[in-house]
Amino acid sequence: MSETLFLSAAELRRLCAFLYRETGMLFGETKRYYIERRVADRLAATRTANFAAYFGSLRADAQEREALINAFTVNETYFYREEHQLACLSRSLLPDLITTRRPGDRIRIWSAPCSTGEEAYSIAIWLLENWRLVDAYNIEIVGSDIDTRVLEAAREGLFGERALSRMPPQLVDAYFGPVQRHRREIIQDLKESIAFTQANLVDGPSLAAQGIFDVIFCRNVLIYFDDQSRLIAAQNLYDRLAPGGYLCLGHTESMSRISDLFAVRRFEDAIVFQRPEGFRER
Repeated sequence: MSETLFLSAAELRRLCAFLYRETGMLFGETKRYYIERRVADRLAATRTANFAAYFGSLRADAQEREALINAFTVNETYFYREEHQLACLSRSLLPDLITTRRPGDRIRIWSAPCSTGEEAYSIAIWLLENWRLVDAYNIEIVGSDIDTRVLEAAREGLFGERALSRMPPQLVDAYFGPVQRHRREIIQDLKESIAFTQANLVDGPSLAAQGIFDVIFCRNVLIYFDDQSRLIAAQNLYDRLAPGGYLCLGHTESMSRISDLFAVRRFEDAIVFQRPEGFRER
């Protein structure tokens, strides 16, 4: 158990400014308890005497900067979350995209942020179960997150009862091994079919390294950003989408309130946002 830590107003502002620069997430006085608990854990883990010494060491210690950022990321997810968007993917988005493709062409789908992998694996399972042309195209699914811990968990592919609670039992049995120590492991074929990479939604170069995608799932993260960070993320997501590609946000999020780069598309199962065809200057 880490000791109680109290940050001065100035220390809190410095830390929040650092987190904002690194992640785009906005923290402040209202999250003081949450912040102090996580910083206290890092001081204990690094055996640092006080916040001033700890914060001063971050510039030279990339590994600890990463550990601190990991401590503040939000990783709430489960399989088949917002299932209506998965239905939209197989019923509307992919059928629209393949009108300009040939069998065998590559289709890239991105889960960002992917947390511990539930969303990326859900997309793969959904398509195997619900899109009859899944084997006719080269489907590439990538999951990205800023948090290196959750990426390791995603690659490991072990999930507990809560993560699997929304998934039909027959699919759990089909795609996961038997229960061992209260967790089930996703089958090796699926584990090997998805690439998990580190990326930061407000860092253009780290996103550019991921390439161009036809469909992006970026759900329930922009609500943690302020207006400026949302604008930066919107531009970065736009740049990662192929012309005509689709962006799926969380059910409480709307790109129309953030940026005019995207066209609103209303399908039977969901409202999504499309990068218009053709070139558009920034």
